[in-house]
Amino acid sequence: LFLRLGFVVGHAGLYQALAMFAVAYFIIGMTVLSVCAIATNGALDAGGAYYMISRALGPEFGGSIGIMFFLANVCGSALYVLGLVEAVVDSFGIPPGQEAGAGIHVLPQSYWYELLYGTVLLALCLLVCLVGASIYAKATFLIFLIVAVVLGTILVSFFATRPLEVPIRLSNGNGTETDSGSFTGFSLRTLRDNLGGKYEVDYTTGQMMSFSSVFAVMFNGCTGIMAGSNMSGDLKRPSYSIPRGTISAVLFTYLVYNLLAFLMCATCNRTLLQKDYGFLRDISIFPPLVTVGIYAATLSAAMSNLIGASRILYALARDDLFGRALALAKKTSASGNPVMAVILSWLVVQVVLFSGKLNTIASVVTTFFLLVYATVNLACLALEWASAPNFRPTFRYFTWHTCLLGIAGCCVMMFLISPVSASASLGFLLLLLLALHYLSPSSTWGYISQALIFHQVRKYLLMLDVRKDHVKFWRPQMLLMVQNPRGSARLIDFVNDLKKSGLYVLGHVELQDLDMLPSDPLQPQQESWLSLVDKLNVKAFVSLTLAPSVRHGVRQLLFTSGLGGMRPNTLVLGFYDDEAPQDGLARHPAFTSAREELPLGFPPLRAPTAPKLLSAREYVGIVADALKMLRNVLLARQLESLDKAWELRRAASPPPTIHVWPVNLLRPDSARYADTCSLFLLQMACVLNMARAWRRARLRLFLCVEAGTMPHAQEEKLRQLLKDLRIQAQIQLVPWDAITRLHWQTCQGCPGGPAEEEEEEEGVVNFPTNTAQVSDEYVCAANKLVLEQSPAPTVRFLYLPRPPADTSLYPLYLHQLELLTRGLGPTVLVHGVSAVTSTQL
Repeated sequence: LFLRLGFVVGHAGLYQALAMFAVAYFIIGMTVLSVCAIATNGALDAGGAYYMISRALGPEFGGSIGIMFFLANVCGSALYVLGLVEAVVDSFGIPPGQEAGAGIHVLPQSYWYELLYGTVLLALCLLVCLVGASIYAKATFLIFLIVAVVLGTILVSFFATRPLEVPIRLSNGNGTETDSGSFTGFSLRTLRDNLGGKYEVDYTTGQMMSFSSVFAVMFNGCTGIMAGSNMSGDLKRPSYSIPRGTISAVLFTYLVYNLLAFLMCATCNRTLLQKDYGFLRDISIFPPLVTVGIYAATLSAAMSNLIGASRILYALARDDLFGRALALAKKTSASGNPVMAVILSWLVVQVVLFSGKLNTIASVVTTFFLLVYATVNLACLALEWASAPNFRPTFRYFTWHTCLLGIAGCCVMMFLISPVSASASLGFLLLLLLALHYLSPSSTWGYISQALIFHQVRKYLLMLDVRKDHVKFWRPQMLLMVQNPRGSARLIDFVNDLKKSGLYVLGHVELQDLDMLPSDPLQPQQESWLSLVDKLNVKAFVSLTLAPSVRHGVRQLLFTSGLGGMRPNTLVLGFYDDEAPQDGLARHPAFTSAREELPLGFPPLRAPTAPKLLSAREYVGIVADALKMLRNVLLARQLESLDKAWELRRAASPPPTIHVWPVNLLRPDSARYADTCSLFLLQMACVLNMARAWRRARLRLFLCVEAGTMPHAQEEKLRQLLKDLRIQAQIQLVPWDAITRLHWQTCQGCPGGPAEEEEEEEGVVNFPTNTAQVSDEYVCAANKLVLEQSPAPTVRFLYLPRPPADTSLYPLYLHQLELLTRGLGPTVLVHGVSAVTSTQL
């Protein structure tokens, strides 16, 4: 107000100065509305804008903006100290060109002397701040009275002082330069001369001024409106005081700036305004009072910024976002004053004082403040857009439009003032964001990102119309049933590779009756499952349910898992056999490399002699239920023996392979390579091969042929199919006459043989007699055929036949699957019921 308003008007002229005030106060006004909204939405603590942003946007944004706001207040404090030094030197400094002073002009002028004066004045601010904010708050009212009296004196001086010439002595490289400015009193000619802009060299820095550089200096005189929010922890009723005090300050200062700008343009010529920043003292009816006002205002602003910086630093330290780096700033005095934060802030301000001149750091300070204001508006905008029911501030004079306008105004002016400073500040902010995202501990403040994500996901889920599904855009959406994750860690990881950016749900059935329990037993388990998902680094949801049996629980999950167009279309089960479960979780790299003990509350694995939770008949019934519900089914056997990291990264040649058998080995009389199930099996093998970890693997497709069936024609037909489906795979012909002969020998004389059923449509009608017709000898031979294909693959995909319609044959069906896959290593049995491949563009 006292030191730089004449500078602004002298360079920019009245029109541009009023435009600057309008732009600055538009930005500040929009920000104040956001501050008031957040301040009245709940209890405030120490930290001001940092506290608001961190509790609204989460620790990453809050911590990074907290550091930026701390730097803004530190630089602001240094800026006001340098302004005070300038005023002191102007009043008591030895005039340029003289070796010795006379009268009160006794202070030497040089860079180092001015740095010394700044250090002494900053030490005075430090002493006041160490005593406590309460002393400063009491002194603030006295300072306000002094400034108000001085301001009244200045207004009277514009009318009472007669026209006069003011001598101006400026230093240059070769000595001193003498000029004179004129106070003309109210003059229409003077007003007309000062209407337009006339940018010249700033005599304190020697730099050419422009609209953006003058705006940067001017804007620093408007940043005090955040002083009240910075002291939110020291206010008795911050949600009451901040809106009223801040809005009153904005309106009052805006009117004063505009009035003074008009009076200056009407009474002072441009030379006086541009070359004598202390001219208000020269034209005052009582000059010493103006000097006191300048000292009081600048000293108050310097202390305000120093206290604000210390409170922000203390809040950052107390929140433990930066760990031990800010541990020292937590220490407080017996009265609660954060003395170490004040001292640390003082040290940083002392470093900034080395910049030397007020105008030098003005653009940096303005950039920092604009960035903070933009983020305050962003916090309010995010809260408004998230439509959270608990965001209901008592201050209602804001909308998302005001927040958006505030953000746009801040960003535009930030880059207009200094593109370099703006880009550097944003880059530094981004680095802090990333560092806090990966290094800071989780908080309980709540993350606005979660509310925004929920809002958007709900909207897009409603737009995801299942009636518009097309086979071209099909993707696997998995429901993996897990009894105990300790025995399924590698299977969970494998299915994560198999989902191809689709939905992935980990399902678990707890065999209990809620009527017999005092509370839901699944809620305490939810945290363990979510921690498991995080530790294994899989992109999966968790769905737990209570049921009287596993089969009923799986039905529930198949019916209810997912939402809208995101529902599981594929059920994945572990294989039902007599092998003792192994604790793969304890050996998993995600847990063996962790320093802390396993925090997961999963029970120990079932003992080999303990009874199973479901019978063989119930297991096959789950498969039959899934197929009736038009869900694809995958049965995974011995996946816990798959060491993916070793298999896929070993440097040995040849590269790892994936064996694919797209023929129903348990139904040789109806073997086809182009039915729905075979194509689904091919698709799943291809999807696995597309996963990043499996790209080195090679697909090997086995074509079972019999003598006299033109194997090369079949091979060419299959090759053309693979080409149409864009699947790269090596085709290998496998003669299986000896194996099919075993099957025909078994079938001879059986009524209702396969010849009567070949015309029935696969996938709709079961083959009730086929299970009984396939002998164990044939299944063992088929198993041997698969096992003999070398080199041994990393994983095998086999065709899973439909369960028989006769439920009494379920145990025999499962026994044949066990014989077929015995000793094969990691194997996936696949049955598909939906078309998933497309040859169209």
